[in-house]
Amino acid sequence: MTTRLINERGQVAPGILKAPVDHINYLDYDLRTVMDRRRSRFARHWRFNQFQFVSVMAPGWVFGLALVDLKLVGNGFFYLYDFESGLMLERSLLQPLARNVTLEPYPEHGNAFFRKGPTELAIQPSAGGRNVSVSAPDGIRIDLEFRDDRDPLRLVSPAGYNGWVFTRKSAGLPVDGEIRWGNQVWRCDETSRAAIDWSCGFMRRETAWNWASISGVLPDGRSVGLNLAAGVNETGLTENALWFDGVCTRLAPARFLFDRYRPDTEWRVTTEDGRVDLRFVPAGVRKEKLNIGVLASNFRQFAGTFEGTVVDSEGRSIPVAGLRGLMEDHFARW
Repeated sequence: MTTRLINERGQVAPGILKAPVDHINYLDYDLRTVMDRRRSRFARHWRFNQFQFVSVMAPGWVFGLALVDLKLVGNGFFYLYDFESGLMLERSLLQPLARNVTLEPYPEHGNAFFRKGPTELAIQPSAGGRNVSVSAPDGIRIDLEFRDDRDPLRLVSPAGYNGWVFTRKSAGLPVDGEIRWGNQVWRCDETSRAAIDWSCGFMRRETAWNWASISGVLPDGRSVGLNLAAGVNETGLTENALWFDGVCTRLAPARFLFDRYRPDTEWRVTTEDGRVDLRFVPAGVRKEKLNIGVLASNFRQFAGTFEGTVVDSEGRSIPVAGLRGLMEDHFARW
């Protein structure tokens, strides 16, 4: 039986979802104006946004890749930051009207593709995870397999007056594969871990958020994953979660402390339940400013190092020392 997000009345049920959602049937949503007038199917199509972001974190490097469908434009980008050399390698492409951009509305088993000229990006389902691939000029070949994606966080939250956002997130996943960029190669090993962010919805016209992500291995050998966000939800629901060896535990709201105009200085992020208290020192940054009228983005995503403590599900305080991860400060108008 196929599980759909939108019910027969055209509504969603906000909250944490324990079971998988097979189909985001967004065209069935009863989208209305702020004056309660029903929006057309055409309007529902054009107001729906969708993106996927995947990352791999290792002691020596961090990799990120995104596929974005905003209907008026599609975006595909990927980057690698090498901590030893300080090298930031990146590619970013836009497709007007999201031509040759496909993000299927199936969170558990959907395909996602971005194509422009000789460059192809793909995120495809596999048994228990995702396969990520890139083929691009200048000798860029990327093949990664994310595994053991057994306990994701699934959440539906209201957005603005009449919208909603669905997200499915996992972190701390085992990963195999390699990244070839010209004559350089970065290979995954037993210390590498990955994260997946699958999100969509009728989002607020203007949205701003901070976000933190960790995927790594603790000194005791356990895999650890962390996802924290603030600014995405204004309704008390959060997408904050901590994973130990693939098991998800929800966290309280998060607070990000940083200087937006000196973002290369130290950040701090904590949760209200006291289970996360981390400092973050940025090293490299992938940033982009885009202002094309109805669409705008001020995006800064930092690769760096986390220090501090997290508390596991048994109440034990776990030191975090030298784990690589990401911090983000983002404004979007879409």
